[in-house]
Amino acid sequence: MQTLETIRDYIRWGASQFTEAKLFHGHGTATAIDDAAALVLHSLHLPYDLAECYFSSRLTNAEREKVTELINRRVTERIPSAYLMNEAVFAGLKFYVDQRVLVPRSPFAELIRDEFSPWVNPEEVRNILDLCTGSACIAIACAYAFPDAHVDAVDLSEDALEVAKINQTEHKLTKQLSLYQSDLFTSLPEKKYDLIVSNPPYVAISE
Repeated sequence: MQTLETIRDYIRWGASQFTEAKLFHGHGTATAIDDAAALVLHSLHLPYDLAECYFSSRLTNAEREKVTELINRRVTERIPSAYLMNEAVFAGLKFYVDQRVLVPRSPFAELIRDEFSPWVNPEEVRNILDLCTGSACIAIACAYAFPDAHVDAVDLSEDALEVAKINQTEHKLTKQLSLYQSDLFTSLPEKKYDLIVSNPPYVAISE
């Protein structure tokens, strides 16, 4: 460990550790390098799009301990990095996540970015419903994409809605976004939605 000094060193070492441990990557990162980079940069409070020139920066002893601890936990506990960091990026936005919700990783981000073209006329969207909202990442991304629309987000899980509330507050969307505990439509107000989106949890056939 004495030879690890720079940000680049720790990303390379972390990726090697993850590869040797045969970790699964797919909860927001696609490769061991991406996974290690996310953990290291998050630990150092640095942006994920950090300029190349900073990767040769040397870590302090306290920073080295923090980075090493997270990388070791990723290997030994096999917890997805998003849960270790309590952070995930979806549609270019940061969200709080923990084990009460699934890690955002949906292709919906591209659909939202394109305002669901060619199936939706953005000018006609005034009310949006997100079923099985989880962390509310899709609902919040929709709120950004359709700033003149009101978004209702629904989940059956109280735990998930607590996480959604954190993100609702963090993104300052308490007026544009409403959260409901409901079994799909059962507890929703009677209203017409111009756009309904849903990315429910994937479950086994037996379930």
